[in-house]
Amino acid sequence: MAAAAAAAKTKPASKAGATANATATATAAANKQKSQMHRRSRTGCYTCRLRRKKCDEGTPMCTACKHLGLQCEYKRPMWWSNNDARRQKKEDIKMIIKRKKLSEKSSHTHIHTSMNSPPGLSHSLPTSATFSDPLDRTRSASIDSHFPFTFNSPQSHHDFTPFTTPQLAGDFMFPPFSPYGIDVKTERHVFIDDMPALRESTTSTFSTYQAPPPPGSILPSFPLEGEWTEQVYSERRESHTEETLNVNFFDFTQGPTLDTRQVAVELDEGDQRLLEHFVREVLPILFPVLESNNQGFVSSDLILPALQNNKGYLHCCLSIAAQHFKAVSGTQGEDIDGDIMRHRYAVISSLCDALNRDENHHQILETTLSLIFFQCCVGRFDDALPDIPWHQHFQAAISLVQKLDLPRLVSEPSETPPPAPFNMTLSSWIDILGATMLGRAPVFAHTYREKHLSHTPSLGLRELMGCEDRVMYLISEIACLEALKKDGMNDITLCHHVRVLGDQIGLTEAADDTVILPFNSDGSLCPKQLSKNVTAAFRLAARIYLCNLVPGFHPSQSSCVGLVEKLTAVLQQIPSGRIGFDRSLCWVYLVGGAVSVAGSPFRAFFEDRVAQLGEQSHFGSFGRVASLLGEVWLQTDHQQATSPASATSESAAAAAQPYIHWRDVMQVKGWDYLLI
Repeated sequence: MAAAAAAAKTKPASKAGATANATATATAAANKQKSQMHRRSRTGCYTCRLRRKKCDEGTPMCTACKHLGLQCEYKRPMWWSNNDARRQKKEDIKMIIKRKKLSEKSSHTHIHTSMNSPPGLSHSLPTSATFSDPLDRTRSASIDSHFPFTFNSPQSHHDFTPFTTPQLAGDFMFPPFSPYGIDVKTERHVFIDDMPALRESTTSTFSTYQAPPPPGSILPSFPLEGEWTEQVYSERRESHTEETLNVNFFDFTQGPTLDTRQVAVELDEGDQRLLEHFVREVLPILFPVLESNNQGFVSSDLILPALQNNKGYLHCCLSIAAQHFKAVSGTQGEDIDGDIMRHRYAVISSLCDALNRDENHHQILETTLSLIFFQCCVGRFDDALPDIPWHQHFQAAISLVQKLDLPRLVSEPSETPPPAPFNMTLSSWIDILGATMLGRAPVFAHTYREKHLSHTPSLGLRELMGCEDRVMYLISEIACLEALKKDGMNDITLCHHVRVLGDQIGLTEAADDTVILPFNSDGSLCPKQLSKNVTAAFRLAARIYLCNLVPGFHPSQSSCVGLVEKLTAVLQQIPSGRIGFDRSLCWVYLVGGAVSVAGSPFRAFFEDRVAQLGEQSHFGSFGRVASLLGEVWLQTDHQQATSPASATSESAAAAAQPYIHWRDVMQVKGWDYLLI
């Protein structure tokens, strides 16, 4: 009986234990499933997923990507959905990691630029041949002292040896822009007896992704030993976040960004092809410096909204696309010329209608500036189709800028500066450099002068084109001085202003303005360093432009020869080729090249840059600069060959060989270009 009772007591206990075990098992299974689901939800960045590495999901970059200098992407990249692109991306990452390890062992090479101080006044009335720079004797500790050249140096320019730097031949292995996609939706209506019968909608997707070269391809090489990325830019180890400029700097007139990057417009079949050509071929070359800082930013915030919301802007882009297609393809005939002129007429008609209605001033200004600036990216120098000169368009733009009160908006001091109006920034760029083309003062020179002296918020010239605002303001002042010289300013007063402006240019130099190749340790473009290099090039060009105003100036003088050689050395540190930034330096090439004498290293350097650009060197402002410099050099060399052999000194050479100015050559040729 006792045994039976014990057994009876044991059965419930055993049953309870089994129930407890089952509950524990179920709980463990649920926890395991929850853990697996949690692990699946924590995908990590796509770079770590591709490498099959654990990602700590740090922001803005995970620890692994930041340490290795990789691009950390949490948003699904375009290459993820393509197996071939994904495999190639994995190989690229392996190569980046390998170069990272190699670069840590390499030595750092620092290359500094220097800019000579401006000429000073002597006790008697000076000429450019007798100018000396008293500051050069006391600035040995300055960055200007790294070059063996001074304004008062007795050595011949043939003794000057600029530093040599590695230069990339052709395109870069890793393009400076990350891939992005654009969807263009075009609609076509078919009418029968004026009644809508059919409506067709087509969406074209454009991707800027470019697959790396296939195995076995010959990649660019450097004259230095070792891996090509074991260069001066291996010291640039900051993250992309630290290196980029302010990507939210501008205030666009078209409203919010198109998150879908899709634009819907109604076009016929022929115009649809032009729009596709514009998006695929023209859009990537419009604002390369601005685009390099934030991939797709220009397309989504500026171009695409305007195409959809501004009819005049759309016709402008279609005309520019037809002009670009004609230039790159060599197509001739009435059809392509008809497309150019049809849309050119349509945009002018659209502007006139809007002006008559006195509305949408922002859109009118946007279209007018596009007519001016986009022309700098397309067309050949010998285009014969009728068009309105750029400075006549700009007169209308000036009225609109004043009507919108943009100069006041950008001049008001503020503790929290508002975004710079993009149209004012682009107007300022055209105004300053356009004034140098015409030999007059910029229209808004007073605004630039106030901003330079009061240190009000930046106008955004650095973010737009790479050159710091202060240097651009001083170029505006030099243009004003040239206009005063034309109006009869006496030589003593002129030379005093030259010296003052030269001192101001020197004040724009900073201790950290080191000019090196603008790449991070992983081979990606460093926008901040690119801006330093571009600013250095414009600063030297500004000095050359200033020296042009000195009485008795001649390109053969040692001061000018030295500046041109320094400019050549700086330009070597700016990326070249089809995805480089030479087309953003047209004004610099013009000012420096126009005073480069026979045998100058600048000429050979420029010819090499032209060859690297290939067919793209034949159109736009760069093609026009190349044609103009070729004509200037031809006339200058012919003059030198026929000049008296007795002219040995610089002053005698200047008297025997009058200086041929590039502006005079343009006037004789009937060229009316904006070369920016």
